[in-house]
Amino acid sequence: MSDDFFKSELKRGKCGYVAIVGRPNVGKSTLLNHILGQKISITSRKPQTTRHQILGVKTAQGVQVVYVDTPGLHQGRAQALNRYMNRAATAALRDVDLVVFVVERTAWTEDDEWVLEKVRCVKCPVILVINKVDLLADKETLLPHIKGVSEKMDFAQILPVSATQGDNLDALEKIIAGMLPEGIHYFPEDQVTDRSERFLAAELVREKIMRRLGDEIPYQVTVEIEEFKRVEKVLHIGALILVERDGQKKIIIGRKGEQLKAIGKDARLDMEKLFDSKVMLSLWIKVKSGWSDNERALASLGYEDR
Repeated sequence: MSDDFFKSELKRGKCGYVAIVGRPNVGKSTLLNHILGQKISITSRKPQTTRHQILGVKTAQGVQVVYVDTPGLHQGRAQALNRYMNRAATAALRDVDLVVFVVERTAWTEDDEWVLEKVRCVKCPVILVINKVDLLADKETLLPHIKGVSEKMDFAQILPVSATQGDNLDALEKIIAGMLPEGIHYFPEDQVTDRSERFLAAELVREKIMRRLGDEIPYQVTVEIEEFKRVEKVLHIGALILVERDGQKKIIIGRKGEQLKAIGKDARLDMEKLFDSKVMLSLWIKVKSGWSDNERALASLGYEDR
């Protein structure tokens, strides 16, 4: 970085790293996106949609919070991809200033207990966030549940929220800001994530596949950006969709190519919003057998420990 950057951009105030952890599908990425007011982490109703550690940066009123969104911590699956996701989530617990442990409504599962065991080992404060409270059929069950979970660990705070509705997120941000240390801001004020535009484009394509075909396509699908260039005012993006079997390729293409067209259209519209540009998106599909259980293949596709 240049001296000008340090002189003009590095400011003092409050600043710190906050890891968002929890089992799959409790709403960690939705929580981050709503706090940032911008989508940087993809979401779907399927567990384990998030595969990578992603930084989301929010700077306001002298406070810079660097959120670390993580894959859901989970047990029982031994594939290389699952091991990678657990490593990415566990690594986020090291050297952060605060942990936000997200659970869902009044449920407490074996996976929640497993995550709790990891969270107990951290040296920083832990906030327990009970998400999706807007979906509770009986709101009166919430207070007894909070009392019960408060006995599991000495949480710094326990806060019920609804990430999708934005309920109580302002209160959560105030609590986080109050717990962060004084220090120099790590990122420029206008930076929102550490991830590249190519990465975000690939994730948007994968999100649309998960949303449209989550019940038919298992998790052996990934996306690699092969072209990303601007020609005049148009952003040309070429994305390669990798699957493990011919049958999966046929499902994604769909009858007369209709499914692939719909995936491309959905992804292109989101890309145009994200990149504030007209986008020409091209999609290809290739079968690469066994990629999700091959450490070398995962590394070549960007699944690298950070």
